[in-house]
Amino acid sequence: MEVVTTLPPDTPLDRVAARVRRIERLGYDTVHVPETVHDSLAVALLALEHSTRLTVRTSMTLAFPRSPMITAYAAWDLARFSGGRFHLGLATQVRGNVEGRFSVPWSDPAGRLADYLTSLRAIFEAFRTGGPLDHRSKHYQFTRLQPYFNPGGADVTPPPLYTGGVNRRICEVAGALADGFVTHKTNSHPRFLRERCLPALAAGARRAGRTDGGPRIVVVSGAVTAPTEAALATTRRAARKELAFLYSTPAYRPTLELLGYAEIGERLSALVRDRRWDDLPEALPEEVLAELVPQATYDELPMVLRDRYGDLAGGLAVDLPADDRHDDAFAGMLSKLRSLPAAAPVG
Repeated sequence: MEVVTTLPPDTPLDRVAARVRRIERLGYDTVHVPETVHDSLAVALLALEHSTRLTVRTSMTLAFPRSPMITAYAAWDLARFSGGRFHLGLATQVRGNVEGRFSVPWSDPAGRLADYLTSLRAIFEAFRTGGPLDHRSKHYQFTRLQPYFNPGGADVTPPPLYTGGVNRRICEVAGALADGFVTHKTNSHPRFLRERCLPALAAGARRAGRTDGGPRIVVVSGAVTAPTEAALATTRRAARKELAFLYSTPAYRPTLELLGYAEIGERLSALVRDRRWDDLPEALPEEVLAELVPQATYDELPMVLRDRYGDLAGGLAVDLPADDRHDDAFAGMLSKLRSLPAAAPVG
């Protein structure tokens, strides 16, 4: 089983090296680099520079604010620099952020993401071969790449392309075109994955005629864990605060709706509209949180995750503890988690 963590989104640039070295020392296989308050590709470069064996995967670089060509140049450089340890994860984000935070037009997100992925593969092939570039799709056309502007690199392996998403069309795009799929923390409940996500991924893979089994699945469960039962209370509070904010976004509500908690999502959205940020956690009851995410001590977590995701996941994400005083016990837990068998691809 691939064992993954996410670099804390607010990590200052001058702390990236130390945190990545700790992640590697603990025994993680992969670090996810988010894009919230920093440029994910810039942070990925730092993470690669200060690690030796970790896979560094952006999760997720925002696609639409960038031209595929701009993304391709950065990803190609990172793939070459790292000797193949870089994976490019791409996502659409939600309409409000794309239009309001980035001032980029929003239209046909699933179709645009599909064209983005095929554009990247065409650009990577032109980089690799030094040949001409002539790629035309509904949303992107690339017809010019003079030798002067081609970074070259017949010895460079193009980075694997990952994506994520919640709705059916985006999942079908991933099933057809992505090397891997990272689930969203709000929509990683086993029932949602079995009933909504995996069937859509498999349908996309079938329509594309894939013979490789489709994308591998990395599950970001949002697991709440700590060395002792008493310490779980602190991590539970932090998880409740984060998930309450995330579930306030209508696009992230499908699991709440599937499990019969639609009114909680509506309540959270209303609190955000009123800018009552401090009231969000109380609107997500602890008993609902317990149903949404696994909660266990370090000793118990590997078996809890095995029982919950053993037939679903090729990789599992567990957050990096803020406190390093129990790192030996945490590293032992990760070792047990890594020994679990990985699920087969979805196709």
